[in-house]
Amino acid sequence: MGDSTISPKDFGASFQTFMQQMSRESAAEEPFFRRRLREHFGTDPSKFSIVGDKFSEANHPNVHLAMESYLSDRGRSYELLGISSDRAGFMGIELGHLVSGTGAMTPGGGTDEGPVAYTNVALDGDRVLACTQLGLYLISEGDARLAILVARTERGYNDEIKVQVLAPQREAADACLAALRMAMRKRNVYRGHVVSLSVNRSNTLEVRFHHLPRISREQIILPSGVLERIERESVSFSKHAHVLHAAGRHLKRGMLLHGAPGTGKTLTAMYLAGRMPDRTVLLITGRSMGLLEHACAMARVLQPATIVLEDVDLIAEERTRQGGGGGCAPLLFELLNQMDGLADDADILFVLTTNRPDLLEPALAARPGRIDQAVEVPLPDSDCRRRLFELYSRGLRVSAAIEPYVDRTAGASASFIRELLRKAALFAADDRGELEVQAKHFDEALHEMVVEGGDLMKSLLGASVAATPANPRV
Repeated sequence: MGDSTISPKDFGASFQTFMQQMSRESAAEEPFFRRRLREHFGTDPSKFSIVGDKFSEANHPNVHLAMESYLSDRGRSYELLGISSDRAGFMGIELGHLVSGTGAMTPGGGTDEGPVAYTNVALDGDRVLACTQLGLYLISEGDARLAILVARTERGYNDEIKVQVLAPQREAADACLAALRMAMRKRNVYRGHVVSLSVNRSNTLEVRFHHLPRISREQIILPSGVLERIERESVSFSKHAHVLHAAGRHLKRGMLLHGAPGTGKTLTAMYLAGRMPDRTVLLITGRSMGLLEHACAMARVLQPATIVLEDVDLIAEERTRQGGGGGCAPLLFELLNQMDGLADDADILFVLTTNRPDLLEPALAARPGRIDQAVEVPLPDSDCRRRLFELYSRGLRVSAAIEPYVDRTAGASASFIRELLRKAALFAADDRGELEVQAKHFDEALHEMVVEGGDLMKSLLGASVAATPANPRV
């Protein structure tokens, strides 16, 4: 058998011949998308302008709805082409690749017609929107022609939506993108809803919808005048925003609700959100405190908007935890800077809640005007405790006199009283099989919460002093 070994020199020459032959055949057959674009525009589009923009993955439904709105204008028609390419995903498709037809001979560079790729995006409730993930729109309007590429880039981190516009004149491409941005604002899926921001494992911003429980005014039990002051700065202000703005009053405002744990600060904030249904509400808690810049950017687009920052003292404590002494935490400075960066006529309300106003006061005092109203949400006085017992007794038969327990829960929070009624109902159910709450059931509940639960239980339920149960076991 002869020696079939080929020398490196001969292999190189053969491979060069092979590539030249492939290039000649490739040139003879015009790439699919280059041909379709040439036919669409009636000329070679390789010298046309391409203008693009990138949007966060959270804006994918807004991009899709904006495209629908743009394409539905009278006199406008389009054809949507699917793209099959190994570039899709991590590397991403570029409109320039489709125009030039380049990359077909490079690893992973070939593109061809394929099915239009869609991805389902969850909206509020059970609604799902099928959004174009990868597609090329060939658009006609009279004699005018445009091409728009919509492509979702999936790197595994910071995924984004890319929109690129090809047009004979740069001005036409710019005008198209401007129209899309305007439609995104107008048809934004988050407008008027309650949403929260978070970052997933891919370091990609996620926006989640929330449905707040319906909270009536009578459920907000505060001393006389407190709720009225809170409503004046929020609900009434929003109602008269146009008149106030016309008179030159600034619309951007901040309100701080402070007080002991369990007094109802969060409940009050949720009540305010329900009283202003025309406003978009952004909830910022815990780890999402690092997304203040994103939240404020969304609020600018979605105004009138309310940003609720719960337990804002946690970001003020960050410096202490990191050993920074008495300085103010970077996140707190970021919050103040974001508030500074908003125009006075931006109709954005900040509602901050805190158990530790002392941690915030130095920074707020150094930047006056960021908080327009600070309202203490105090521990309930005897009248408020009586009303709380009445509120949380609904649905129960209470045969015990309430007044002694109103006195014994002095210093207890609203959360403590709510839990007391729940435990008393549970003791009643165990005792008699029905929800008739007697004095002994209140006593047993108090004993379990105050004595057996100890200081930790009282702390968790926001009881600043010991509620004393008149119980022989104590």
